[in-house]
Amino acid sequence: MGEMQIKIADEALLTRISDRARLNNRSVEEEVEALLQAAVPARPRREDLPAIAARIRAMTPKGVRQTSAVEMLREDRDR
Repeated sequence: MGEMQIKIADEALLTRISDRARLNNRSVEEEVEALLQAAVPARPRREDLPAIAARIRAMTPKGVRQTSAVEMLREDRDR
């Protein structure tokens, strides 16, 4: 486990983080870690990309024609 020390000069920001931590039943340190986790998500591994693409494809209703990337690029260039 790594450690980090942060000095927050903005008292209002520290108050907002403290209030948020209290609402979430966490310590300020846990709240800051949760905020950082949300702000800096992990990048997907290369081997996970096909499954992610399949989930995205599954969101499109059956029978809906997908516009090819080539068509979209041409349309964008013609603007």
